[in-house]
Amino acid sequence: MTEEKKKAEAPAQPAPANTQGAEQPVELTVSDLGNIKQIIDVASQRGAFKPSEMTVVGNTYTKLEAFLNAVASQQQATQKPEGEK
Repeated sequence: MTEEKKKAEAPAQPAPANTQGAEQPVELTVSDLGNIKQIIDVASQRGAFKPSEMTVVGNTYTKLEAFLNAVASQQQATQKPEGEK
């Protein structure tokens, strides 16, 4: 094999971890979940999923949507109405 083919077939190496300072915590926000929901919606509209995958994708989308609606309801319930101090 040529050197180029060996390099092309070699598995990708993970990016080195951030060794400077303390490690940053992994965060996944409600906003991130909303973006994931939009990504699933766009991908399904563009036919990115095989028919055999649609059930799993649809179930996941439905659960994500229900979770986001529940979080939004909780946030509205904890906010004070505009006239109160």
